[in-house]
Amino acid sequence: MSPSLSALARVTGLVASLCCLPLLQAEAPKTPVDAPYRKPLGPVPFPTHGSIERLSPGLDVLLAPDARMELLAGGFNWSEGPTWLPRENAIVFSDVPENRIFRWSDRDGLTVYLEPSGYTGHDLNHAEQGSNGLTTDRFGRLVICQHGDRRIVRFAGKKGEIGRFDTIVDRVGGRHFNSPNDLCYNSNGDLYFTDPPYGLRDGNKSALKDLMFNGVYLLRAKTLQNPSPEPILVASELTFPNGVALSPDGRTLYINVSDPERPVVMAYPVLPDGLLGKGRVLFDTAPLLKQGRKGLPDGLKVDVDGNLWATGPGGVLVISPMGRHLGTLLTGEATGNCGWGDDGSTLYITADAYLLRVRTLTKGYSPFVK
Repeated sequence: MSPSLSALARVTGLVASLCCLPLLQAEAPKTPVDAPYRKPLGPVPFPTHGSIERLSPGLDVLLAPDARMELLAGGFNWSEGPTWLPRENAIVFSDVPENRIFRWSDRDGLTVYLEPSGYTGHDLNHAEQGSNGLTTDRFGRLVICQHGDRRIVRFAGKKGEIGRFDTIVDRVGGRHFNSPNDLCYNSNGDLYFTDPPYGLRDGNKSALKDLMFNGVYLLRAKTLQNPSPEPILVASELTFPNGVALSPDGRTLYINVSDPERPVVMAYPVLPDGLLGKGRVLFDTAPLLKQGRKGLPDGLKVDVDGNLWATGPGGVLVISPMGRHLGTLLTGEATGNCGWGDDGSTLYITADAYLLRVRTLTKGYSPFVK
């Protein structure tokens, strides 16, 4: 999401943290990690944040009557991309403007995992320089969308907080990407990703923008016959493509569009060759936006039954595969993304300045877990 669209929400959220949550700091940490973040609260329950809006009995199958969002940490500038690392039993997520990836676990609390996370240079001509969307590949390795470096990389290890990265893809047709934003794998190893201009200062008007559109791409898995696959543009008509996720059967690709003039969740049929058919609007969030709810369609994930957990106006919208709005996790913040963790039934949420979680009655879909 553009920093201008989330600025007001950040200010409001940080004021609330000052008033109600003395352990949470009102500004993004300028030191690697400030003392209040280092350890979890132990036996003391985490405070409740926001509320749950139930619009259909279908939500009761997914969230228990006493389900609540827990506030785990705060003080971030714009949090994004929560992704579970099974080997570490921890969630990692981006603070995009601060060029950091944080790590949080019940055992260790909050620590800085990688810094820098998305821009490794020195010429700061980027609006949101850090990493954004994160995921893991079939081997459990962290894969990162880097706004500042305008590429997708695989995390290859680190010394302290300084990481090493292997480039997966950084150009299409010899031209730099805008700023890869979010990504998801298919079970065959194919990678889909979105490329809006949010990482470029001045966005679509940036002098650094090499592409005249904001695209969605397919990068096929490497094979013996094709050891160096090139990215394929599969959609170019969307104004601001953002979050991306596949249905459990791999036949539908969902894309959130962060356009205040057309804030929709799109659904595209995936053809046998991995390309996309004609898209349709699965859900239009414009009526929610007109109610004054904060945020736009941003990140999204899917559960094992095909329900979408899509960030949008108000928080995290729970939408059935048929496009029915079942309810909303009302975070009260412009909400960047969400991701499944623990045993797959916990949804972690990055809501502007905050990291939240909620226990569900379902489990998240993963292409590499049978």
